Amino acid sequence: METADEIVKKTDAALPRVEEPRASSEGRVEFFIDPIKEKKLLRKLDLAFTPIIMLLYLSCFLDRSNIGNVKVAGIIPDIHATSEQFSTAVSIFYASYVAFETPAPVLMKIVTPRIMLTVVCAIWSLTTIFTGLVSNIGGLYATRLVLGACEAGLFPCLNLYLTMVYKREEMAKRVSYLFVCAALSGAFGGLLAYALLQMNGVAGYAGWRWVYIIEGIFSILCVFVVWFGLPNDPSTSYFLTAEQKDIMTRRNEQRAQYMGNDHFEWKELQAAFADPKLYLSGVIQFCQDILLYGFSTFLPSILKAMNYNTLESNYLTIPVYLFGGLVFIFTAMISDKYGIRGPMVFLANFFGIAGYIVLITVKDNGIKYFATYLCAMAVYVGPGLNLTWLNVNVAPHYRRATAIGFQQSMGNSAGAVAGQIYRTAPYKLGNSFSLGALGLSQVFILVQYFYLKSKNVQKVKIASGAIPDNRRIKTGDEELDFVYHL
Repeated sequence: METADEIVKKTDAALPRVEEPRASSEGRVEFFIDPIKEKKLLRKLDLAFTPIIMLLYLSCFLDRSNIGNVKVAGIIPDIHATSEQFSTAVSIFYASYVAFETPAPVLMKIVTPRIMLTVVCAIWSLTTIFTGLVSNIGGLYATRLVLGACEAGLFPCLNLYLTMVYKREEMAKRVSYLFVCAALSGAFGGLLAYALLQMNGVAGYAGWRWVYIIEGIFSILCVFVVWFGLPNDPSTSYFLTAEQKDIMTRRNEQRAQYMGNDHFEWKELQAAFADPKLYLSGVIQFCQDILLYGFSTFLPSILKAMNYNTLESNYLTIPVYLFGGLVFIFTAMISDKYGIRGPMVFLANFFGIAGYIVLITVKDNGIKYFATYLCAMAVYVGPGLNLTWLNVNVAPHYRRATAIGFQQSMGNSAGAVAGQIYRTAPYKLGNSFSLGALGLSQVFILVQYFYLKSKNVQKVKIASGAIPDNRRIKTGDEELDFVYHL
């Protein structure tokens, strides 16, 4: 006859075992997750969210950068504009873009990701269609301003959304997908623009008008994909099993320090604006975005200045953009694997420096075309990994939302500059300015690297009692066990 204790023990042994949370050496609770099941979960999350996010950003960047494709297709004389007015139209986009970029991620937390992303996508899609109907420069100014205001929050909001799904050490690869979309929009945009320009005269419209109208209609389709495909809370997504939802909960617990709570506090915004690494990152982003917007918008014009015709200057951009995107994915994977951010940007920029030197000094068009591939390595790796560098080093959630938005505002103001420096062929001013921006970026990358390294050393000394803790802010990423990625 079994005793009551023996029956209890047998019953307890038969029950499924759930790994209990355990305390770390710093006193923080750690949650065990089966690494095989976690990898399976990540694959499912990537398959579910990545195509939607990439499609949305591809649509956004197509609508934004197609102005470079239509420039070589006759938009300037058709709307009775001058080259200087057209350059202003390129730059004016960033006036509203920069103004709305900082509050957008914080607003997304209030109105929910689904509503925020769906509404802005719908408005910019209609605006793109209306751009195809403008008849004067004033109309182009107006549509560019509206487009800038709507697209302003997309990139920081998508980055913030990614932090709701992935851990710090998983971020660079996912951010790279967004910049691959920028590269694909350049490649696909050039090909699509060439195809749509063949509609010149259809229904009495010029080919460049069809570029805007068709691409705007494509963007409208993305509205429905976003509404039904991106949940407000990724951890409760319909496609996850009960076990995977439990793993997501445990991942959220592991990231509690990084994410913080959902309660809005003004002190987190103040902490973000008091953080030196925000401004260091913003200056780096500004320098890198000089390349991104100058290169992605004006590459067809740069190639046309090399005596390629309109068709060639569009389709020859395709392999350049694709190469830049592939290099970024490879670099991001290495960055995530080893937790290295700044040095990867620093290395990629040397290739960009070499490329711009060739564009400025060499006469042979074949060699200059090769140089565009070198430039592409810095064009996408620089802004993408620099943003990731900030992303993974700011916590909690609202502090990070503010930092991402403001850093992007600083960086994207470079778009206004790019429109002014790439005015006349052979674009030596634009290429020289981009070269100088890369040099300045290298300096600030070194400053930020050694600043973050010193912060990590300071935390170790405080934790060991070697020095007193006189810091004003001690929460979020300032906690002693939060190690900054270098």
